[in-house]
Amino acid sequence: MEGEANGTFLPSCGGSEPPYAQELLESLDLAGRFLFAILTLMTLIANLVFIEEVVYIYRKIHSSKRSILIWINAAAPVIATTSCIGMWIPRSTMFTDFTASVFFAIVIHKFLMMMIKECGGQKLFLKRFENGHFKISTGPCCCCCLCLPGVRITRRSLFWLKLGTFQFALFRPVFMFLSTVLWTNGNYSLSNLSPKGAAIWISCFIAILTIIALWPVGIMFQQVRVLLNCKKIIPKFALYQFILILNHLQTAIINILAVQRIIPCAPPLSSPARGAYISHQILIMEMFLVTLISRVVYRRRYDELDPPACITEEAGVKKQTPILNVAVREDGL
Repeated sequence: MEGEANGTFLPSCGGSEPPYAQELLESLDLAGRFLFAILTLMTLIANLVFIEEVVYIYRKIHSSKRSILIWINAAAPVIATTSCIGMWIPRSTMFTDFTASVFFAIVIHKFLMMMIKECGGQKLFLKRFENGHFKISTGPCCCCCLCLPGVRITRRSLFWLKLGTFQFALFRPVFMFLSTVLWTNGNYSLSNLSPKGAAIWISCFIAILTIIALWPVGIMFQQVRVLLNCKKIIPKFALYQFILILNHLQTAIINILAVQRIIPCAPPLSSPARGAYISHQILIMEMFLVTLISRVVYRRRYDELDPPACITEEAGVKKQTPILNVAVREDGL
């Protein structure tokens, strides 16, 4: 540490390559091994809780909602699992981050679809809000532009919202795959954020796609939060936001601190490798708690919403029609 303060670095701190798993495990003391065991146990429990939740969803939840709820509930256990693998095998960080990022990109789209599904599906959603308007002056794009007019709720505007989240689920894997390919060739490194490096440009494109994807979710939440309050949509949205902030913003902050060597190296871990190592350990604990809270929120069975008034009136007319026909026939006889 003294050498680092004087501007000289230990040989193991000079490079940015993470150590092999065997080197890391041999460098751990008793407290470090105990921490590894506790965090691995947390990951195992999170996965067991998720498996039990999947069994419950298949037994108790309608088939039209099963897939969406399983995807959303799987977000925290998957991130915990990839973080645990990255903790044990530091050189796999690029691939574990790739898996977690791609999976959560799909979860963002699934969360939007869940809100529509909880309203009864696309047709009933349009019936409920046929005279309404989407409030587009919401985060993360236009939260300060309060003067923006509302957009009428139509099939077309709903399609654009779904497209906004779908593009992220489609393009995020493409950019992450490109990052991995460039990383294997030595052209991609988070420690090189110069304009000549690929990391800064890919990160900027991903940030733009992320903002575009989060905007439709925020718009939809503002529209349905009162209607779906009985289904605890606010706690569900809070959990979704919590995972988003921890998996993206928190990790990005730790990586920046590590690249700037504010997080010091600890042989055999260089500063960037130690930053990823700390990030993985924190994420495991956080995703463990999120998994337990998600089980409580999503486990409860909620009553279905009443159909819109127009649907009820149409059903009443259909029931009355056969009676009128019978009356005409009797008069004819």
